[in-house]
Amino acid sequence: MASYSVATRDQAADWMAEYPAFGEMRSYTGALDCGEVAFTWRLMPPETGGKGSYGHRHKDQEEVYFVIHGTVQFKVDDDEFEAGPHTAVRISTDAYRSVHNDGPEEAELIICSRRAQGDEAASEKTDTDFWPAD
Repeated sequence: MASYSVATRDQAADWMAEYPAFGEMRSYTGALDCGEVAFTWRLMPPETGGKGSYGHRHKDQEEVYFVIHGTVQFKVDDDEFEAGPHTAVRISTDAYRSVHNDGPEEAELIICSRRAQGDEAASEKTDTDFWPAD
């Protein structure tokens, strides 16, 4: 492996490609050939995210969400709170989580974790009542 790599937005896999109304969620991990770090960029249009849907947690992945722009609503287990620009939120492996953009403008996030190996990235979902729609 080279001592560095560079990836553009178009090279990063978009997990939201099938759902363009929900913005973009691009994983740079594979495009950069990362061995140890998972790095994801997410763009959330207004009124998009997890409300009215399920929550999830990862088998062995603690995650850090960093809000670049906008305000994002978080639901972690039974707690709901907002995080604005330049705020970081750490979520442990055992906590169910979901994010939503209630605001009038786009929200932009970075999500980082240790890169999972094997089934470590497996996620467990809650039922659809995790975060009821308003």
